[in-house]
Amino acid sequence: MLTIDSQVHAYERNHPGRPWAGFLHGPDEVTGDDMVAAMDAVGVDGAILVSPFTLYQFDASYALDVYAKHPGRFGLVKPVDTTNPAVADIIGDWAATKGTVGIRIMMNRDISEDPADPGITRVLAAAAQHDLPVNLLCWGRLDQAAQMAARNPSTRLVIDHLGLQQPFEPPPPSAPFAELPKVLALAAYPNVVIKISGACTLSHQPFPYNDIWDPLARIFDAFGLDRCLWGTDWTRAVHLLNYEQGVEAFRVTDRLSDSDRATLMGGSVQKVYNWSPTKP
Repeated sequence: MLTIDSQVHAYERNHPGRPWAGFLHGPDEVTGDDMVAAMDAVGVDGAILVSPFTLYQFDASYALDVYAKHPGRFGLVKPVDTTNPAVADIIGDWAATKGTVGIRIMMNRDISEDPADPGITRVLAAAAQHDLPVNLLCWGRLDQAAQMAARNPSTRLVIDHLGLQQPFEPPPPSAPFAELPKVLALAAYPNVVIKISGACTLSHQPFPYNDIWDPLARIFDAFGLDRCLWGTDWTRAVHLLNYEQGVEAFRVTDRLSDSDRATLMGGSVQKVYNWSPTKP
């Protein structure tokens, strides 16, 4: 089966030619070469490479550089600015760029809380026009995400990281799945899919993180596995587990059949992003 990680990040160390806008938890750099090496070591065929907003804001130039060097391994997602009046044109240009598969709204970063906000509506309409899924970082804003889904049924929304706040370093939250009922309610909207990304960082147990499987099973049952996308959120998770553990936890569990695993760890990503990796 093809194994596809639904969210990874790559970035250069901070330098004047491409300065960081902020601080990111993780190594000083994780280049595209580093990410490919990590994937190769554990048999991950491809990944959705999300340009890291914390470092590069709305500039996805490094992600494009990585794609140019490893064109078969990554589909690209960039954050967009809902307050920019020209955002629809920006999305159109991005849709026409080789390697791109989606856009992202960082809803915890000074984004309007109004689901009918004109800027948000403009982004969602442009994404639908260009058949680009919209990735939503929306923990703490799940009610708003539900209303956005209802108002924009032609736009595919991809809920990042289970829709839950996840840690950058130990310990995990004391009640990491407290918002699960709101997450499950999103399954009522057929245009919503969900990333099962970073799930291992919510565990209170060591590898293979057995305590995450009951709540994950409720998500699988609500959405159906074809609307669930496995991922690691590498490198945000680096202080809680290594890349191999984030992959192998889903391979060794007896809570997934082989066909379930094939859908969750690759098939659904291909379907949602209309993209498949190719190795050289």
